Amino acid sequence: MTSSPSPTATTESTNRSSNHLLSNQSQRTSEARAAFTATLTSIGTSLDNDLQARASDIHSNSTAISKQEADVLKQGAGLKKESDRYQKVADESRGKLKEIGDIQNWAEILERDLLVLEETAAPRGVGLEDRTGE
Repeated sequence: MTSSPSPTATTESTNRSSNHLLSNQSQRTSEARAAFTATLTSIGTSLDNDLQARASDIHSNSTAISKQEADVLKQGAGLKKESDRYQKVADESRGKLKEIGDIQNWAEILERDLLVLEETAAPRGVGLEDRTGE
């Protein structure tokens, strides 16, 4: 006679199979979770390194820009002084040119007056030589 497995033995066998499947599934889930976590950590580390490098660059560039800004302000102040000096020279030159123009106008007035005197003396027939006694 063949003996059929008892219901208790069948249940135990099914439970063992289920436990084994659950154990395998749990192990696969655990491995998948570990792989996923490792991937996220790797990506995070990669991004973190990039961001840290960028932050370091930004900080160094900020320092360099601050130095350049100070240099530009210093050179701007120097240019203002030089511009003021040139403006003073231009104003003095303008004044001197005005004086030259005034002298030229005065010379033209004198020349006109002398021409008027010469024309006034010419119709009478009296020359400058005659007046001096020569």
